[in-house]
Amino acid sequence: MIDRYSLRYFLAVVDNGNFSRAAAQVNVAQPTLSVGISKLEKNLGVRLFHRTSKRVHLTPEGTRFLNHARTIENEFNAAESSVRAEGSAEQLRVGILNSISSDFIADAIVTGHKNNMGQVEFVEGSERQLANHLARGRVDIALTLVGRGGDRFLEEILYEEGYALALSRDHPLAKEDVIPAEALGDEVMMVRRHCEALSETSRHFTERGVRPFFAFRSTDDDKILKMVACGLGLTVMPERHEAANVVRPKMLGFDLRRKIGVAFGHRKESLAQASHPIIDAFRAGVS
Repeated sequence: MIDRYSLRYFLAVVDNGNFSRAAAQVNVAQPTLSVGISKLEKNLGVRLFHRTSKRVHLTPEGTRFLNHARTIENEFNAAESSVRAEGSAEQLRVGILNSISSDFIADAIVTGHKNNMGQVEFVEGSERQLANHLARGRVDIALTLVGRGGDRFLEEILYEEGYALALSRDHPLAKEDVIPAEALGDEVMMVRRHCEALSETSRHFTERGVRPFFAFRSTDDDKILKMVACGLGLTVMPERHEAANVVRPKMLGFDLRRKIGVAFGHRKESLAQASHPIIDAFRAGVS
């Protein structure tokens, strides 16, 4: 017989990558978690993890068992949700990647309110921070980077976008549709410290001999856009960022793209097949 606590221990190890962090997530001592995993392996008659001094990773049998474990845990959660008292509003906690356009988020919130989205808490963070929040149950879902090759969370892709320059409408190059990096050698630029493409962007300029003066560094995209609009300098941003008096020409040869979507925490994977006003609003914002 497979106990639920053993499933929770197993999923915690998968989500955290080691036994100590998994034990902290499920609030047990590490020896207790290890005993639970050993009991699960004994019940199944297979070894679920390869254990080394540096890392823990799934065996082929563990990988096959993972989908079943997630399904069973989701069914447990669905059963618990179905018997809650009618009318008891449950708060949804939504992680928001800090490089997503604030206009996209604001439009979704307006739509969500129109459709009675209830209590929704928004938590901003980087891709890594949001993944940790999902694993620890700090957020239920996250609007974040998806499609990056991992299977840690159930994902739904919403849209794909590239990166482009952001220039003041009064800039001499503002009427160009495509601008080579070499044309920006004497330009003043600004750094978006939180950008997931920062290293690729820096490499693109460096390989072309462009080493600009940086007039401003920030993790606030709205503030960066205002600085661009007033002519302080230019920057590179995801394509969906827009602002008054700012134009978005492409940069020649910079073809990096990203996928934005919803990643579902393990207790909320049922929402991928259900309807919630804020998730529906995210979907509607790209339709």
